[in-house]
Amino acid sequence: MGMGYSDQQFIVMMIPHHDGAIAMADLALTRAKRPEIKALAKSIKASQTRENAQMRAWYKQWYDKDVPSWGPGTGWGWQGGMGMGMGMGMGGGMGGGAMGGWTNLSALSAAPDFDRAFIEQMIPHHQMGVMMASMAQTNSQHPELRQLQQAMVRVQSDEIQQMSQWYRSWYGAS
Repeated sequence: MGMGYSDQQFIVMMIPHHDGAIAMADLALTRAKRPEIKALAKSIKASQTRENAQMRAWYKQWYDKDVPSWGPGTGWGWQGGMGMGMGMGMGGGMGGGAMGGWTNLSALSAAPDFDRAFIEQMIPHHQMGVMMASMAQTNSQHPELRQLQQAMVRVQSDEIQQMSQWYRSWYGAS
């Protein structure tokens, strides 16, 4: 990944990444037992929905087209954009199944201890988002996107710290 991301590539990859976190947050709003997890989920859903809308608007403005849909067979995705060993070791020993920042919603929704599974999946998911936004800042052509990327890194890093603290305090593990 020596070249880093172009602004266009970053937006095309970050929107579905945010969509994964939003889907996890939606699940947490109905399944989480702890009010802290519900409050975090509400915050993640609000900020990432807002960021997605902003990135879609910029994409339309800058590239004069809508953000392409992303997934198998679209030329983007694991082989097309991400691959390159991203996500190796991202699990942080938590066994979250969120390899490479991918979200396993069915495993999460079926988890016997939802709150624990949510943290175990959201931390590596956020770590991937932080890594993507950090790498993208280097080559960003648009100062407003660079500002958004810096905000993503700051907010998601804070959320990772908060979740790690809860995890230690609630489950006695790191």
